[in-house]
Amino acid sequence: MTLFISIFILFMQFLWKWVDELVGKGLDSSVVAELFAYSALSTVPLALPMAVLLSSLMTFGNLAEHYELAALKSSGLSLYRIMLPLIIFIVFVTAGAYLFSNNLLPKTNLKMISTLFDIRQQKPALNLKDGVFYNEIDGYSIRIRKISKDQRSLTGVMIYDHTDQLGNTSLTIAEKGEMYTTPDQTYLIIELQNGNSYTEMTNQQNAALTRPFMRTQFKEQTVRLNLEGFKMIRADQDIFKENHQMLNGQQLLAQIDTMREEILNDRLEFFPAMRNAYFGRSRDYWKLHDSLKTPAKSGDFMTEFNKDERIRLYEMALNAARNCQAAADSKITEIESENKMILRYEIEYWRKYTLAVACLIMFFVGAPLGAIVRKGGLGMPVVVSVLLFVIFW
Repeated sequence: MTLFISIFILFMQFLWKWVDELVGKGLDSSVVAELFAYSALSTVPLALPMAVLLSSLMTFGNLAEHYELAALKSSGLSLYRIMLPLIIFIVFVTAGAYLFSNNLLPKTNLKMISTLFDIRQQKPALNLKDGVFYNEIDGYSIRIRKISKDQRSLTGVMIYDHTDQLGNTSLTIAEKGEMYTTPDQTYLIIELQNGNSYTEMTNQQNAALTRPFMRTQFKEQTVRLNLEGFKMIRADQDIFKENHQMLNGQQLLAQIDTMREEILNDRLEFFPAMRNAYFGRSRDYWKLHDSLKTPAKSGDFMTEFNKDERIRLYEMALNAARNCQAAADSKITEIESENKMILRYEIEYWRKYTLAVACLIMFFVGAPLGAIVRKGGLGMPVVVSVLLFVIFW
């Protein structure tokens, strides 16, 4: 019961965070149910320690409130002996929590994140309103003066066709019509009555000068609009697999080793590259003065150059130093970013252990505390457990 309550509380947090992405997109109920199931499962590692804390508080609080603990102690049993069966049970719960975090949670996170990504890319559902231009259908802009309550009969239809990407060159106007979608939801069919089509003939010779124009009058005309853009397209889950939340413990350790090796290789390759870039350019400095083959043995060898040559040498050296500094700063920023990424992977690795061990710790906190509080039910134990869990988190 307490596990269900904990999952529900954490799931509501997820729901309020992402509700704006779900509303108004005409999602199939199976997709929504799939997302909710994955999100609820993803809260289990965090909800389980909270459930253990709350249930242990309620259990031992109830025993103490009805003087059953006092009866057990008076018969010679210690609190440890009373807790022993539950300790064995919690050890199994802890092992199960670790196995869930290490094996099932990465797959659950992958499914949840990929499904949420697909939903966020989904266009809002088709929602035409009276007197408002609707531009969500690719290549078309539609305005309907009046839509009946059954969302089928139309009055005062205006359709701009922008599929040629030349602007407002094609317009269809009709007095009335009917609208419906095909059974497979692939096309929106609009059957128009008593109207005109206006088209600027931009594809003819000298169209920019003569501005040819064509008007067509019709009694009935059918317009088919493609709704493929409104279908939810499933993204390839492989693009999310390298994220730290989608890996188990062994994969996290392997990824950490790979990133550390890449940083080490970057460091080893950076210094020779810098040395070649800086000192390699210095060979060009000596070409400025053919008579100077080696630096002077004493004094400032720059005196061998004239003023213009010295200025040029100083500028070249200054630019080289600035380039080296910029390259070094860029490499430092890159390595710092990679180190932060390694820390994220390490945190995720240890989280699989900490949230499991937290179940054991929460039991040893909740059981003795319940015996002290001596209150069962969902009143005082809930208040105490929530306060302790917030501090823990």
